[in-house]
Amino acid sequence: MVINNSVKIKKPAEAREKKVPRDFPLEDIRNIGIIAHIDAGKTTVTERILYYTGKTYKIGEVHEGTAVMDWMDQERERGITITAAATTCYWQEHRVNIIDTPGHVDFTAEVERSLRVLDGGIVVFDAVSGVEAQSETVWRQADRYKVPRICFINKMDRVGANFNRTISMIESRLQAVPLPIQAPLGTEEQFQGIIDLIENKAWRFTNDPDTPPEEVPIPDSEKSRVAEMRQTLITRVAEHDDKIMIAFIEGHEIRPDELRQALRRVTLKNCGVPVICGSALRNIGVQPLLDAIVEYLPSPLDVPPVKGVDTKTGQKATREASDEAPFSALAFKVVTDPFVGRLVYFRVYSGKVKVGAQVSNATRERPERIGRLLLMHANRREDIELADTGSIVATLGLKNTFTGDTLCDSSKPILLESIRFPEPVISVAIEPKTRADQDRLGESLQKLTEEDPTFKVTYNEETGQTVISGMGELHLEVIVSRLIREFNVGVKVGRPRVAYKETITVPVKVEGRFVRQSGGRGQFGHVKIELEPLERGKGFEFVDAVRGGNIPRQFIPPVRVGVREAMETGILAGYPVVDIRATLYDGSYHEVDSSELAFKMAGSIALRDGVKKAKPILLEPIMKLEVVAPEQFLGDVIGDLNSKRGRIGKVDTQGDMYVIHAVIPLAETFGYATGLRSLTQGRATHSLEFHSYEPLPAEMTDEIIEKTVGKKYG
Repeated sequence: MVINNSVKIKKPAEAREKKVPRDFPLEDIRNIGIIAHIDAGKTTVTERILYYTGKTYKIGEVHEGTAVMDWMDQERERGITITAAATTCYWQEHRVNIIDTPGHVDFTAEVERSLRVLDGGIVVFDAVSGVEAQSETVWRQADRYKVPRICFINKMDRVGANFNRTISMIESRLQAVPLPIQAPLGTEEQFQGIIDLIENKAWRFTNDPDTPPEEVPIPDSEKSRVAEMRQTLITRVAEHDDKIMIAFIEGHEIRPDELRQALRRVTLKNCGVPVICGSALRNIGVQPLLDAIVEYLPSPLDVPPVKGVDTKTGQKATREASDEAPFSALAFKVVTDPFVGRLVYFRVYSGKVKVGAQVSNATRERPERIGRLLLMHANRREDIELADTGSIVATLGLKNTFTGDTLCDSSKPILLESIRFPEPVISVAIEPKTRADQDRLGESLQKLTEEDPTFKVTYNEETGQTVISGMGELHLEVIVSRLIREFNVGVKVGRPRVAYKETITVPVKVEGRFVRQSGGRGQFGHVKIELEPLERGKGFEFVDAVRGGNIPRQFIPPVRVGVREAMETGILAGYPVVDIRATLYDGSYHEVDSSELAFKMAGSIALRDGVKKAKPILLEPIMKLEVVAPEQFLGDVIGDLNSKRGRIGKVDTQGDMYVIHAVIPLAETFGYATGLRSLTQGRATHSLEFHSYEPLPAEMTDEIIEKTVGKKYG
């Protein structure tokens, strides 16, 4: 990290690049996301990056409600990020596309879809709290998409900040290989800069963002520790890089540029993560972070070519990251902008696309025409004429494109892997206040479901209620707030309800027979199905085991559809049925009367009869809970959790605080924040995230069924 060359503080006007986006070669593009637990400082880091790269002229602050990236009213009021915001900036002749993601577990879908289209990530940690609950979640998401990342330990100036403890937590809790390339210069309120372990130099920063960092001698008291840390860094890099290993064994002096190149190779292979530190709020360590983004995170050329399926042949296909390759892109976000309309964000993996171009939506097999192309800066827009490989842009005019859809060259179609989202776990009933609101409600909910794949809307015909479902209380609170403010819909909201599921506990064999005889042609469908319970979270499997032509091939897909549709409404209390394998092993048909509809109905009948006989049970969502509380309240908090059917896992110490790890049913968490505040005089904090579905106790099952049946017939 050559700070004396690269961290020259530029005035914003000089820092702004004159190049248009397509002038940047692919190796000079970085698509990165900033991910972390809530309150670790992601948005503050992003605001500093925008200032130092000349993208903004004034630093926005989250606590003042002036952060550029937190542009929604709800974000500014609550001081949290709710929606992932994209921007583009320039550093050292590189184009950096950044997505700032939310940290709250209720908005985990924003992290999921961002990581799906990014090449690299910056994981921000609070130096006091270290690795927190949501840090683990976002780390696992990044692991799933094989995203190389660097770690930024933020808030080093706070009382209780501990660089070494955070590094050991990264190693133990995240099962990662941290590679510290910096050490802090000073601690807590004495924190004033960083020691670069690669260059063996120390840099002191001031709180003034326009004052360049000053090179200072490494304090004598730190020299032996720094030498030891540098030696440890080289040793750990050598374990994963042959070139450094050979130099290390032969006793050669390892030059800084050799070490940087090796660190890049190790990072790109996901064998280790460079770790740096700073305090974004005090403007310490942000320029070295920008250097690290350019030096260690991948360009589109450094990640494997994107894979998909050729929709014409059904064969696997790949697309090289090149402007000359056929156009392919993934739509990862849909936004309803009050000023310009429906915006679709997409990442270009190969080729390029111009304004007005005709493309194909391979997911829905529909043609689409690209309207305006926009380079986004949070909620501000800049028109561009062309989006090339590696670009993250938004477009207007795509009527039939949704989150996870593939856009491609119609002559060379490819279907890329879509994005998987978690199922909602909480529901509330919602109704319009007036007849005028009723007309607007349906259209507004439709727009919100297009934007957010974890937000679901259903209409319960038996109760006449519109039910909205989401990932948590805050998620639904924000949705309702947007309905009222953005869409001007007056609504009344019912109490939160838990999204229970149903499943079976024993295997059964069952027949489904659908026979209708009227004048002329009748309907005949007959199936024999075996139902078996699956592991939790496995969903639904359909196995075609029909032999000997007892059911013609064209009638087998309708049986699957019939079974799937019948699973949407369970037997016990009308909740969806999950974790079932249905094996169609026999049946019969009539040459004249059999039809797709008849076999679909036969499949539905078999499923419903089979679930009744297979000892069905209700499943409830269980949440993973972390509570951080002072020692004096430890007994009260644990006692309260036990009374709420919580199961305590372990209790860790964190300075003078205790961290309680537990799992607790979602039904017991409504209003938990308020209860915890009063129990601990406001000194405890907590975080919740979805863990799994588990069987509901028998005594509570009867209560839930009674409530549901009472609503239906009361």
